[in-house]
Amino acid sequence: MIPWTLIDSAWVPGDDSSEVRLYQRGTEYSIRVGAYELMNNRVHGSEDALASIVCERLGDRARARVLIGGLGMGFTLAGVLAALGPASEVIVAELVPGVVVWNRGPLGAFAGYPLSDPRVQIRMLDVGHVIRAEERGYDAILLDVDNGPAGLTSKTNDELYSPRGLRAAFAALRPGGILAIWSAGPDTAFTKRLQNAGFAVEQVRVRGRGKAGGSRFLIWIARR
Repeated sequence: MIPWTLIDSAWVPGDDSSEVRLYQRGTEYSIRVGAYELMNNRVHGSEDALASIVCERLGDRARARVLIGGLGMGFTLAGVLAALGPASEVIVAELVPGVVVWNRGPLGAFAGYPLSDPRVQIRMLDVGHVIRAEERGYDAILLDVDNGPAGLTSKTNDELYSPRGLRAAFAALRPGGILAIWSAGPDTAFTKRLQNAGFAVEQVRVRGRGKAGGSRFLIWIARR
């Protein structure tokens, strides 16, 4: 078997204890924190589902404005772009500069180089700052940050899922807008937190390899 090779690494800004690493094994790539795999270019069914579920529920919004927190390997971004019209706008908030570099380099081809789409803006900021900067600015906010409500790469991400962070997301959405959150697993307390912030909540189970199965994940669809 071909061994994994470390290609590059990047520190998470503001957190000297967290390092994100990019590994390669033949045509397979993996983004990891410690021993935990965050993303793999061969297993992106849940990221595809995050995009398709949100865009399906948004319906026909000719000038949709969408915020994505967490670039990953670009699959969620690519899915959103494929579903939205030419007048739409997609803002991607990514905290780790190295992840953007990787998506413009060795990872770009797997998702079809979505960062080159003119509808995309990259903001090298914590997505929480982007959310708080604008009220009623987005039709949808998609969060694929860390491991879901339980932070992994950076404890600052916990603020996103706190009562205050969820109220900020609610304020940042337009009427009928959607907050969608990817998670490695269910969390009953977090569902109640979403409801307490004013959202109508739906939970959707998805698989890591889409129709081919794979690991089970959860997406919260919270509508304002």
